[in-house]
Amino acid sequence: MFSRDRWQEIFETIRKNKLRTFLSGFTVALGIFIFIMLFGLGNGLKNTFAEFFMDDSTNALFIYPGKTTKAYKGFKKDRRIEFDNTDLADIKANFPFYLEDITPRISRSAIVKYKNESDNYTTRAVAPGHQKVEKTILMEGRFINQRDLMERTKVIVIGRLVAEDLFKNENVIGKYLDIGNVMFRVVGVFQDSGGDREERMIYMPYTTRQRIEKDNDKVDQIVVTFPPRIGNAGSLAFEKKLRLFLKQKKAIDPTDSSGIFVNNSADNFKRNQQFANVLQWIVTFVGLGTLIAGIIGISNIMVFVVKERTKELGIRKALGATPRSVIQLILQESIFITLISGYIGMLLGILLLKNIDLKLEDFFIKNPYVDNSTALWATFILVVFGAIAGYIPAKRAAGIKPIIALRDE
Repeated sequence: MFSRDRWQEIFETIRKNKLRTFLSGFTVALGIFIFIMLFGLGNGLKNTFAEFFMDDSTNALFIYPGKTTKAYKGFKKDRRIEFDNTDLADIKANFPFYLEDITPRISRSAIVKYKNESDNYTTRAVAPGHQKVEKTILMEGRFINQRDLMERTKVIVIGRLVAEDLFKNENVIGKYLDIGNVMFRVVGVFQDSGGDREERMIYMPYTTRQRIEKDNDKVDQIVVTFPPRIGNAGSLAFEKKLRLFLKQKKAIDPTDSSGIFVNNSADNFKRNQQFANVLQWIVTFVGLGTLIAGIIGISNIMVFVVKERTKELGIRKALGATPRSVIQLILQESIFITLISGYIGMLLGILLLKNIDLKLEDFFIKNPYVDNSTALWATFILVVFGAIAGYIPAKRAAGIKPIIALRDE
């Protein structure tokens, strides 16, 4: 294996047969490269699905009012459904087993001013439980609390980018913002992994918003969270019971699917994880196909190489070379070319994945990557099969008698 003369012969053979060596190496490198790329892109898609749900709780039901499409119990169709504070109280009273927390949402857009700075932001009126729903991370101060709800205080928690836009480098806690000509005191600053849109949000007590809007008790949406212990099956049972309860209360035909909409984050997360896993298996299967194609390619080339060198091998045997030395020569050359080419293909694939990271976000591929162990194993497998591809024809050639090998055809 470490014979200097043998290595000189191998390098001399490679030098004399540059095209053949290039084709052999290119086949191996391409197989590894495509496998690395496909596997990395598959991981990137999984990251996208995971990040999509990272911003919100995965144990929540988001309930939206809709518009009926069927007449029911004296009510005409096309009736706009509305939620109010009594719905919050009734859900609390009727679903103690399933309910972990509940919060309404009332969203409004408003011009927000501070000194000479102003901009348009979305305000969202909520209850304290909303912090867990959105996985809101406090940077300073506090979130909305129960006392704020009871006293209808004019306090707000602003997003990180709102603070940067309006306050620049000032300390924001305790300062006042003009929101739609109503002054609110800042009690907290938050950050959110959901991105810029979420961090330009302003939270306030929902009771305060209702008071500002002529003391009405309407809410836009209702969000309920359930204990994770009930699992996906429990969340589906809760969703079904809650949907039926609200339809009965609002006099909506049980078969009308447009009156009330419920978005189950737990079920959505499970479905998307299943889809991501299937997608990963498909990508892996295609990647393995490229490895197999590479193995077949190197096998065909090695068969051709050995056949082309039959006369040369016959001369070696006539001069006293043993079948074992002939096999070792071809095998060593095959492993050398496969190892170097596979390593090059692996490095190119890993480097390309790192450099195209940000450019793929528009295609829903986030942080594509391949574990080093996966890349090395794929390369190792190809090298092993490359060795086998060289061994089989080499063994056959080594068994040919010199007189036959030297015969002109």
